[in-house]
Amino acid sequence: MAREPKRDRGDRGDREQSEFIDKLVHINRVAKVVKGGKRFGFAALVVVGDQKGRVGHGHGKAREVPEAIRKATEAAKRNLIRVPLREGRTLHHDVFGRHGAGKVFLRAAPPGTGIIAGGPMRAVFDSLGMQDVVAKSTGSSNPYNMVRATFDALKRVDSPRSVAARRNVKVSALQARRREGADADATAE
Repeated sequence: MAREPKRDRGDRGDREQSEFIDKLVHINRVAKVVKGGKRFGFAALVVVGDQKGRVGHGHGKAREVPEAIRKATEAAKRNLIRVPLREGRTLHHDVFGRHGAGKVFLRAAPPGTGIIAGGPMRAVFDSLGMQDVVAKSTGSSNPYNMVRATFDALKRVDSPRSVAARRNVKVSALQARRREGADADATAE
């Protein structure tokens, strides 16, 4: 008697899993000294993104590594932000971000540059879907502070459309003003 193949029920979890990619940035093992010895726990830092301009980060703690990663991934999905990208590949302008002692400087880059950044920042840019960026981290090399400083910088990125809306002008008028300012700077030199 031949068995029928199992039908795919199309679980919602599979679809949601394919929408986002998650990157494990850092795992920290911590020990609590108790009467019988030491109890070990794990803390995980995860970055999640859809590679289309949305990214989030999360922190999870548990007694086992997979559980810590799962908690961190869920926290990251709850903390997603949208970042406007120029041509879907780079930033609109240079930006600085900081968190605690972690300081990062992000620069827009021409096509073909790639992601020039340190480990924790690289995970954020990969998840975001950014293709060209130059980033420099100064200050703390703690992955938690670097990721939070990177998110601080990404929250400060403005698109020309949002700036034009804030000033109640059209994008074309905004770009014309920018060109006039650049021409005035060139003639002053």
